[in-house]
Amino acid sequence: MNRIRIGVLFGGASEEHPISVKSAIEVAENLDPERYEPIYLGITRDGAWRWCDRPAAGWEDGDSRPVVLSPDPETHGLLVLDGATHETVRLDLVFPVLHGRHGEDGAVQGLLELSGIPYIGCDVPGSALCMDKALAYTVAGAAGIPTPTFSIVTAGEEVDPDVFAYPVFVKPARSGSSFGVSKVTRGEGLAAAVATARQYDSKVLIEEAVVGIEVGCAILGDDPDLVVGEVDRIALSHGFFRIHQEDAPESGSENSTPIVPADIPATTRARVRDTAVAIYRTLGCRGLARVDMFLTDAGTVMLNEVNTLPGLTSYSRYPRMMAAAGMSLADVIDRAASAAMAGSRR
Repeated sequence: MNRIRIGVLFGGASEEHPISVKSAIEVAENLDPERYEPIYLGITRDGAWRWCDRPAAGWEDGDSRPVVLSPDPETHGLLVLDGATHETVRLDLVFPVLHGRHGEDGAVQGLLELSGIPYIGCDVPGSALCMDKALAYTVAGAAGIPTPTFSIVTAGEEVDPDVFAYPVFVKPARSGSSFGVSKVTRGEGLAAAVATARQYDSKVLIEEAVVGIEVGCAILGDDPDLVVGEVDRIALSHGFFRIHQEDAPESGSENSTPIVPADIPATTRARVRDTAVAIYRTLGCRGLARVDMFLTDAGTVMLNEVNTLPGLTSYSRYPRMMAAAGMSLADVIDRAASAAMAGSRR
Protein backbone atom coordinates (compact mmCIF):
# COMPACT_ATOMS: atom_id res chain seq x y z
CA MET A 1 0.00 0.00 0.00
CA ASN A 2 1.32 3.45 -0.91
CA ARG A 3 1.89 5.62 2.11
CA ILE A 4 0.11 8.96 2.43
CA ARG A 5 2.59 11.78 1.96
CA ILE A 6 1.53 14.20 4.66
CA GLY A 7 2.97 17.67 5.13
CA VAL A 8 3.04 18.58 8.82
CA LEU A 9 3.09 22.37 9.17
CA PHE A 10 4.30 23.81 12.47
CA GLY A 11 5.88 26.85 14.07
CA GLY A 12 4.59 30.07 12.56
CA ALA A 13 4.95 33.79 13.13
CA SER A 14 2.46 34.09 15.99
CA GLU A 15 3.10 34.22 19.72
CA GLU A 16 2.05 30.57 19.84
CA HIS A 17 5.09 29.38 17.84
CA PRO A 18 6.61 27.32 20.71
CA ILE A 19 3.27 25.67 21.50
CA SER A 20 2.91 24.67 17.85
CA VAL A 21 6.36 23.07 17.90
CA LYS A 22 5.41 21.02 20.98
CA SER A 23 2.14 19.95 19.35
CA ALA A 24 4.01 18.90 16.19
CA ILE A 25 6.45 16.84 18.25
CA GLU A 26 3.50 14.85 19.62
CA VAL A 27 2.00 14.47 16.14
CA ALA A 28 5.34 13.16 14.84
CA GLU A 29 5.45 10.61 17.65
CA ASN A 30 1.96 9.37 16.79
CA LEU A 31 2.10 9.10 12.99
CA ASP A 32 1.94 5.49 11.84
CA PRO A 33 5.11 5.01 9.72
CA GLU A 34 3.43 2.26 7.73
CA ARG A 35 0.59 4.54 6.71
CA TYR A 36 2.24 7.97 6.44
CA GLU A 37 5.31 9.45 4.80
CA PRO A 38 5.73 12.68 6.77
CA ILE A 39 7.32 15.84 5.42
CA TYR A 40 7.94 18.30 8.24
CA LEU A 41 7.52 21.92 7.25
CA GLY A 42 8.60 24.40 9.87
CA ILE A 43 7.63 28.05 9.60
CA THR A 44 10.09 30.39 11.30
CA ARG A 45 9.05 33.26 13.53
CA ASP A 46 9.76 35.51 10.55
CA GLY A 47 7.42 33.50 8.33
CA ALA A 48 9.99 31.60 6.23
CA TRP A 49 9.10 28.01 5.29
CA ARG A 50 11.71 25.25 5.79
CA TRP A 51 11.70 21.52 5.13
CA CYS A 52 13.39 20.03 8.18
CA ASP A 53 14.11 16.56 9.53
CA ARG A 54 11.69 16.64 12.45
CA PRO A 55 9.97 19.10 14.78
CA ALA A 56 12.06 19.77 17.87
CA ALA A 57 13.03 22.59 20.18
CA GLY A 58 15.61 24.69 18.34
CA TRP A 59 14.63 23.21 14.97
CA GLU A 60 15.41 26.53 13.23
CA ASP A 61 19.11 26.09 14.00
CA GLY A 62 19.30 22.66 12.34
CA ASP A 63 19.64 21.59 8.72
CA SER A 64 16.72 22.58 6.53
CA ARG A 65 15.83 23.52 2.98
CA PRO A 66 13.77 26.53 1.88
CA VAL A 67 10.40 25.61 0.41
CA VAL A 68 7.17 27.29 -0.62
CA LEU A 69 3.72 25.79 -0.91
CA SER A 70 2.59 26.34 -4.47
CA PRO A 71 -0.91 27.80 -4.87
CA ASP A 72 -1.07 26.12 -8.29
CA PRO A 73 -3.23 22.97 -8.04
CA GLU A 74 -1.23 21.43 -10.88
CA THR A 75 1.79 21.33 -8.57
CA HIS A 76 -0.34 20.03 -5.68
CA GLY A 77 2.50 20.48 -3.24
CA LEU A 78 5.85 22.08 -2.63
CA LEU A 79 8.50 23.93 -4.55
CA VAL A 80 11.82 23.01 -2.95
CA LEU A 81 14.22 25.85 -3.68
CA ASP A 82 17.87 25.43 -4.61
CA GLY A 83 19.37 28.69 -5.77
CA ALA A 84 17.88 29.57 -9.12
CA THR A 85 16.30 26.12 -9.56
CA HIS A 86 13.63 24.15 -7.78
CA GLU A 87 12.07 20.72 -7.63
CA THR A 88 8.43 19.88 -6.99
CA VAL A 89 7.24 17.52 -4.28
CA ARG A 90 3.63 16.40 -4.40
CA LEU A 91 1.67 16.21 -1.14
CA ASP A 92 -1.38 14.05 -0.57
CA LEU A 93 -2.47 15.82 2.60
CA VAL A 94 -1.46 18.67 4.93
CA PHE A 95 -1.88 18.81 8.68
CA PRO A 96 -1.51 22.48 9.71
CA VAL A 97 -0.42 22.01 13.33
CA LEU A 98 -0.46 25.79 13.77
CA HIS A 99 -2.02 27.79 16.57
CA GLY A 100 -3.21 31.38 16.60
CA ARG A 101 -2.65 34.06 13.96
CA HIS A 102 -2.00 32.79 10.41
CA GLY A 103 -2.64 29.24 11.63
CA GLU A 104 -6.20 29.11 12.94
CA ASP A 105 -7.59 32.25 11.32
CA GLY A 106 -8.15 30.92 7.80
CA ALA A 107 -4.95 32.32 6.25
CA VAL A 108 -3.08 29.07 5.68
CA GLN A 109 -6.38 27.30 4.98
CA GLY A 110 -6.94 29.72 2.10
CA LEU A 111 -3.53 28.90 0.66
CA LEU A 112 -4.31 25.19 0.93
CA GLU A 113 -7.66 25.71 -0.81
CA LEU A 114 -5.84 27.40 -3.71
CA SER A 115 -3.32 24.57 -3.84
CA GLY A 116 -6.03 21.92 -4.06
CA ILE A 117 -4.37 19.86 -1.30
CA PRO A 118 -6.69 18.25 1.27
CA TYR A 119 -6.01 19.42 4.80
CA ILE A 120 -7.01 18.49 8.32
CA GLY A 121 -9.17 20.89 10.28
CA CYS A 122 -11.69 23.66 9.78
CA ASP A 123 -12.08 25.39 6.42
CA VAL A 124 -11.55 29.10 5.72
CA PRO A 125 -14.96 30.43 6.91
CA GLY A 126 -15.05 28.24 10.03
CA SER A 127 -11.47 29.10 10.96
CA ALA A 128 -11.94 32.85 10.50
CA LEU A 129 -15.26 32.89 12.36
CA CYS A 130 -14.01 30.97 15.38
CA MET A 131 -10.79 32.98 15.59
CA ASP A 132 -12.73 36.22 16.04
CA LYS A 133 -14.45 35.90 19.41
CA ALA A 134 -16.80 38.81 18.73
CA LEU A 135 -18.02 37.28 15.47
CA ALA A 136 -18.33 33.85 17.07
CA TYR A 137 -20.42 35.30 19.90
CA THR A 138 -22.62 37.15 17.42
CA VAL A 139 -23.31 34.09 15.25
CA ALA A 140 -23.76 31.74 18.21
CA GLY A 141 -26.06 34.21 19.95
CA ALA A 142 -28.20 34.52 16.82
CA ALA A 143 -28.61 30.74 16.91
CA GLY A 144 -29.85 30.87 20.49
CA ILE A 145 -26.61 29.75 22.16
CA PRO A 146 -25.86 31.74 25.34
CA THR A 147 -22.75 33.96 25.24
CA PRO A 148 -21.25 36.51 27.61
CA THR A 149 -22.32 40.12 27.27
CA PHE A 150 -19.54 41.95 25.42
CA SER A 151 -18.40 45.19 23.83
CA ILE A 152 -15.98 45.71 20.95
CA VAL A 153 -13.21 48.30 21.06
CA THR A 154 -11.72 49.11 17.65
CA ALA A 155 -8.26 50.45 16.88
CA GLY A 156 -7.72 53.93 18.33
CA GLU A 157 -11.12 54.02 20.01
CA GLU A 158 -11.34 55.67 23.44
CA VAL A 159 -13.01 53.63 26.18
CA ASP A 160 -15.22 55.06 28.92
CA PRO A 161 -14.57 52.96 32.02
CA ASP A 162 -17.76 54.17 33.70
CA VAL A 163 -20.10 52.28 31.34
CA PHE A 164 -19.05 48.82 32.54
CA ALA A 165 -20.07 46.77 35.57
CA TYR A 166 -16.97 45.21 37.05
CA PRO A 167 -15.26 42.79 37.01
CA VAL A 168 -14.73 42.40 33.26
CA PHE A 169 -12.26 40.51 31.10
CA VAL A 170 -10.37 42.38 28.40
CA LYS A 171 -9.15 40.23 25.50
CA PRO A 172 -7.64 40.48 22.05
CA ALA A 173 -10.54 39.52 19.79
CA ARG A 174 -8.33 37.35 17.57
CA SER A 175 -5.67 35.64 19.67
CA GLY A 176 -5.34 32.43 21.65
CA SER A 177 -3.93 30.78 24.76
CA SER A 178 -4.92 33.75 26.95
CA PHE A 179 -2.19 35.99 25.51
CA GLY A 180 -3.06 39.62 26.27
CA VAL A 181 -6.01 38.76 28.54
CA SER A 182 -6.57 40.77 31.72
CA LYS A 183 -9.17 40.69 34.46
CA VAL A 184 -10.17 44.20 35.48
CA THR A 185 -11.90 44.77 38.81
CA ARG A 186 -11.99 48.58 38.83
CA GLY A 187 -12.45 51.21 36.14
CA GLU A 188 -9.03 52.75 36.57
CA GLY A 189 -7.42 49.53 35.34
CA LEU A 190 -9.35 49.36 32.07
CA ALA A 191 -7.11 51.55 29.87
CA ALA A 192 -3.99 49.56 30.76
CA ALA A 193 -5.78 46.27 30.05
CA VAL A 194 -6.93 47.52 26.64
CA ALA A 195 -3.36 48.59 25.85
CA THR A 196 -2.11 45.12 26.80
CA ALA A 197 -4.70 43.43 24.56
CA ARG A 198 -3.78 45.75 21.68
CA GLN A 199 -0.27 44.31 21.70
CA TYR A 200 -1.85 41.20 20.15
CA ASP A 201 -4.77 42.56 18.14
CA SER A 202 -6.16 45.97 17.13
CA LYS A 203 -9.68 44.67 17.85
CA VAL A 204 -10.35 44.23 21.58
CA LEU A 205 -13.19 42.57 23.44
CA ILE A 206 -14.49 43.65 26.85
CA GLU A 207 -16.80 41.03 28.28
CA GLU A 208 -18.64 40.38 31.49
CA ALA A 209 -17.02 38.10 34.05
CA VAL A 210 -19.20 34.99 34.07
CA VAL A 211 -19.88 33.50 37.48
CA GLY A 212 -19.37 29.77 37.19
CA ILE A 213 -16.77 27.20 36.12
CA GLU A 214 -14.85 26.57 32.91
CA VAL A 215 -15.58 23.36 31.02
CA GLY A 216 -14.53 22.07 27.62
CA CYS A 217 -15.32 19.38 25.09
CA ALA A 218 -13.22 17.85 22.30
CA ILE A 219 -14.96 17.13 18.99
CA LEU A 220 -13.63 15.21 16.02
CA GLY A 221 -14.97 14.71 12.52
CA ASP A 222 -17.51 16.09 10.08
CA ASP A 223 -21.29 15.96 10.15
CA PRO A 224 -23.04 13.61 10.49
CA ASP A 225 -20.17 11.45 11.77
CA LEU A 226 -18.91 13.23 14.89
CA VAL A 227 -16.91 11.79 17.77
CA VAL A 228 -17.36 13.70 21.01
CA GLY A 229 -14.71 13.41 23.70
CA GLU A 230 -15.19 13.54 27.44
CA VAL A 231 -16.01 16.86 29.09
CA ASP A 232 -13.32 18.39 31.29
CA ARG A 233 -13.44 20.96 34.06
CA ILE A 234 -10.71 23.47 34.86
CA ALA A 235 -10.15 23.49 38.62
CA LEU A 236 -8.67 26.85 39.61
CA SER A 237 -6.84 27.53 42.86
CA HIS A 238 -6.70 31.28 42.23
CA GLY A 239 -6.74 33.84 39.43
CA PHE A 240 -8.02 32.87 35.98
CA PHE A 241 -7.09 30.18 33.48
CA ARG A 242 -3.95 30.95 31.45
CA ILE A 243 -3.00 27.93 29.37
CA HIS A 244 0.52 27.64 27.87
CA GLN A 245 1.91 30.63 29.76
CA GLU A 246 3.82 28.85 32.52
CA ASP A 247 7.61 28.54 32.40
CA ALA A 248 7.37 24.71 32.42
CA PRO A 249 3.79 23.74 31.46
CA GLU A 250 4.75 20.05 31.18
CA SER A 251 5.14 19.94 34.97
CA GLY A 252 1.73 21.51 35.55
CA SER A 253 0.05 24.86 35.89
CA GLU A 254 0.59 27.18 38.83
CA ASN A 255 -3.14 27.72 39.35
CA SER A 256 -5.19 25.19 37.36
CA THR A 257 -5.80 21.46 36.96
CA PRO A 258 -7.93 19.90 34.21
CA ILE A 259 -10.25 17.21 35.59
CA VAL A 260 -11.30 14.60 33.00
CA PRO A 261 -14.09 13.52 33.07
CA ALA A 262 -15.47 16.66 34.64
CA ASP A 263 -16.67 16.11 38.20
CA ILE A 264 -20.17 17.38 37.51
CA PRO A 265 -23.45 15.42 37.35
CA ALA A 266 -23.85 13.09 34.38
CA THR A 267 -26.93 14.98 33.17
CA THR A 268 -24.94 18.23 33.22
CA ARG A 269 -22.03 16.63 31.34
CA ALA A 270 -24.50 15.49 28.67
CA ARG A 271 -25.87 19.03 28.38
CA VAL A 272 -22.33 20.41 28.01
CA ARG A 273 -21.60 17.85 25.26
CA ASP A 274 -24.84 18.69 23.44
CA THR A 275 -24.07 22.42 23.62
CA ALA A 276 -20.53 21.83 22.34
CA VAL A 277 -21.88 19.94 19.33
CA ALA A 278 -24.42 22.70 18.65
CA ILE A 279 -21.63 25.32 18.76
CA TYR A 280 -19.38 23.21 16.50
CA ARG A 281 -22.15 22.93 13.93
CA THR A 282 -23.36 26.53 14.21
CA LEU A 283 -19.86 27.95 13.64
CA GLY A 284 -19.21 25.66 10.67
CA CYS A 285 -16.44 23.58 12.22
CA ARG A 286 -15.08 20.43 10.66
CA GLY A 287 -12.14 18.10 11.22
CA LEU A 288 -11.50 18.81 14.89
CA ALA A 289 -11.96 21.53 17.48
CA ARG A 290 -12.07 22.09 21.21
CA VAL A 291 -15.13 23.98 22.41
CA ASP A 292 -14.56 25.91 25.64
CA MET A 293 -17.61 26.91 27.66
CA PHE A 294 -18.74 28.33 30.97
CA LEU A 295 -21.13 26.44 33.22
CA THR A 296 -22.81 29.15 35.25
CA ASP A 297 -24.00 28.81 38.83
CA ALA A 298 -27.54 28.86 37.44
CA GLY A 299 -26.78 25.84 35.22
CA THR A 300 -26.52 27.66 31.89
CA VAL A 301 -23.90 26.37 29.40
CA MET A 302 -22.38 29.39 27.68
CA LEU A 303 -19.84 29.71 24.85
CA ASN A 304 -16.36 30.90 25.82
CA GLU A 305 -14.34 30.21 22.66
CA VAL A 306 -13.59 27.58 20.02
CA ASN A 307 -10.04 26.43 19.22
CA THR A 308 -10.07 25.10 15.65
CA LEU A 309 -6.58 23.63 16.04
CA PRO A 310 -6.36 22.89 19.74
CA GLY A 311 -3.09 22.16 21.47
CA LEU A 312 -1.88 18.59 20.95
CA THR A 313 1.03 18.73 23.38
CA SER A 314 1.69 16.14 26.07
CA TYR A 315 -0.19 18.32 28.57
CA SER A 316 -2.98 19.68 26.32
CA ARG A 317 -6.66 19.31 27.04
CA TYR A 318 -7.85 17.99 23.66
CA PRO A 319 -5.87 14.72 23.59
CA ARG A 320 -6.73 14.10 27.25
CA MET A 321 -10.44 14.46 26.54
CA MET A 322 -10.26 12.16 23.52
CA ALA A 323 -8.17 9.60 25.43
CA ALA A 324 -10.81 9.57 28.18
CA ALA A 325 -13.34 8.70 25.45
CA GLY A 326 -11.12 5.82 24.24
CA MET A 327 -9.27 7.46 21.34
CA SER A 328 -5.49 7.86 21.29
CA LEU A 329 -3.81 10.73 19.47
CA ALA A 330 -2.81 8.25 16.75
CA ASP A 331 -6.50 7.34 16.35
CA VAL A 332 -7.45 11.01 16.21
CA ILE A 333 -4.90 11.70 13.47
CA ASP A 334 -6.01 8.69 11.42
CA ARG A 335 -9.67 9.60 11.62
CA ALA A 336 -9.05 13.29 10.83
CA ALA A 337 -6.78 12.39 7.91
CA SER A 338 -9.32 9.95 6.47
CA ALA A 339 -12.11 12.53 6.75
CA ALA A 340 -10.02 15.23 5.09
CA MET A 341 -9.10 13.03 2.15
CA ALA A 342 -12.63 11.68 1.77
CA GLY A 343 -14.02 15.22 1.85
CA SER A 344 -11.69 16.30 -0.96
CA ARG A 345 -13.17 13.63 -3.22
CA ARG A 346 -16.78 14.74 -2.79
